[in-house]
Amino acid sequence: MTTPPRIALIHALKHSIAPIEAAFAQAWPEARLMNLLDDSLSADLARDGQLNDAMTERFLALGDYAAATGADGILFTCSAFGPCIEAVARAHAPMPVLKPNEAMIERAVTMGQRIGLLSTFPPTLASMPPEFPAAIEVVPKLAEGALAALDCGDCATHDRLIAEASRSLRDCDVIALAQFSIAATAPLVAAATGRPVVTTPDSAVEKLMGLLKAKA
Repeated sequence: MTTPPRIALIHALKHSIAPIEAAFAQAWPEARLMNLLDDSLSADLARDGQLNDAMTERFLALGDYAAATGADGILFTCSAFGPCIEAVARAHAPMPVLKPNEAMIERAVTMGQRIGLLSTFPPTLASMPPEFPAAIEVVPKLAEGALAALDCGDCATHDRLIAEASRSLRDCDVIALAQFSIAATAPLVAAATGRPVVTTPDSAVEKLMGLLKAKA
């Protein structure tokens, strides 16, 4: 019997762990998961306002550690660190190393030309839009105060602020939820906007499963 693949999940926000574990439990429960959390990554990026070489080195060290544990694939759940994750993917090719949002972007661009990008973490709205194809119009929207509410354990306020912010995206073809930590609000956003909604966890699990099963 083939041993199920070992997937390293690397997080910069503790709120990302539950959504991605739930997505794996639903779509790919056989996968063996390990979690690596360094929430200073998001705090330091928020402080510095930009990615730098030191941050890339930290990501490379996390990738090296994950690979050393015997991981068959690595999924980062922190959407604001695209260039750092790309460096890890180059270092560990041909092992699948996924950015949290790449599979979601691939799905969203098949659904329309004007995509609303909703986030609670400001750096994500700077780093992610360039990852969309040039022909796509990305409409970024920050749900101000939502992440702070979640950090305080106030999930109701977090969800309400996201739903309220999403209403300004009602003229988009599809709304992309930029972070794992807000994936659970998809039904609320769909109800508030009347638009289709795509999330990062489900898309990422589907893509990673396809890549690793193709290698098996």
